[in-house]
Amino acid sequence: MSKKILPMDGEHLAQIAAKYGTPFHIYSEQAIREQARRLNAAFSWAPAFKEYFAVKALPNPYIIKILREEGCGADCSSLAELVLAEKVGMSGDEICFTANDMPASEFVKARELGAVINLDDITHLSFLKEAAGLPDLISFRYNPGEIPGGGNEIIGTPSEAKYGLTYDQLILGIIQCISMGITRFGLHTMIVSNERSLENLLNTAEMMFSLAASIKEMFAIDVEFINLGGGIGIPYLPEQEEVDLEAYGQGVQNLYRRLLLPADLKNVKICMESGRMMTGPYGWLVSTVLHKKDTYKQFIGLDSSMADLMRPALYGAYHHISVVGKEDAPCDHKYDVTGSLCENNDKFAIDRMLPEIKRGDLLVIHDTGAHGYAMGFNYNGKLRSQELLLKADGTVKQIRRAETLDDYFATLDFSEL
Repeated sequence: MSKKILPMDGEHLAQIAAKYGTPFHIYSEQAIREQARRLNAAFSWAPAFKEYFAVKALPNPYIIKILREEGCGADCSSLAELVLAEKVGMSGDEICFTANDMPASEFVKARELGAVINLDDITHLSFLKEAAGLPDLISFRYNPGEIPGGGNEIIGTPSEAKYGLTYDQLILGIIQCISMGITRFGLHTMIVSNERSLENLLNTAEMMFSLAASIKEMFAIDVEFINLGGGIGIPYLPEQEEVDLEAYGQGVQNLYRRLLLPADLKNVKICMESGRMMTGPYGWLVSTVLHKKDTYKQFIGLDSSMADLMRPALYGAYHHISVVGKEDAPCDHKYDVTGSLCENNDKFAIDRMLPEIKRGDLLVIHDTGAHGYAMGFNYNGKLRSQELLLKADGTVKQIRRAETLDDYFATLDFSEL
């Protein structure tokens, strides 16, 4: 069972709220570092291992810098994400650029940085050649189509997903690369998201190792790396268990020995692009209760909204909620916890049993360290919140200020109205 704890004691949290104002996302540096170390240790058996943090999960340079210090790279899929990686000093194979319908300018930037180019479609090969020139190494993103179990509920059945090459396209892509003088290859896949089944995660590794072995047999090519993607889930519900990273690492090692070593693939680098698992449990959205409304239901209105955390409205996702100072009080009141958008889906929780809540209470929404702030938007003219970092020494640093009206209006010209 996953116990939901606050990033600090309630009194300290109230002091931070008084100093910085709410709402804010706050992240734990120490917990993020420890998670990176745990993942690296679980795969320390590999000839080489690299976690490419999925920047889309938490695109803040302070977080990326922390993870780089722990040996992680950056998985990028936009120009802005490439620039964020560059700003913290990353270049070369510290960056994996996973192309997905990208404009030429983004390929140019990725090539400028020397990033590993991971192509999402066979037509991107000629597009890349024309736009930025071909690198010495090409990675292809593989989509297996139908898989046992029908796929993951967030990404869906791979055959319905927009990502990746079919098997036949992958083989043709390798043939085309060879004809262009490219003989260095990597493989990548990403077919699950928020997956907590160890069996399903290991099935992905088995699929990719078998693919690498067949490529070796067909072309006498040693695939240089296999990127197993991310998708490792986290326990959003208190009764859920986290993925056993040590068992996952051991399971991948067993498959490596069973499938790659007999194919004479002894030095294949293992990569991942985890985002949610690296930072998700180590972020919290802190809000103040502004209003209580009692009509057909009881509503708790916060000073944050789905502009600060979209997942509950987008996916119906569960995020645990704590009422500061009432962690041990009985949860004997049923509430809908809402934001202030003119949108009925702007709810963090529906029919949630919580302690009695009063105006001015601080609420903490858990597990917002990935796909929280990152998915924010400005509908209804709402301004996105600030981000804070709880440093390893216990101090707090603002790592992104809150948006202002000047920010919101910066792209408009009122001069001729």
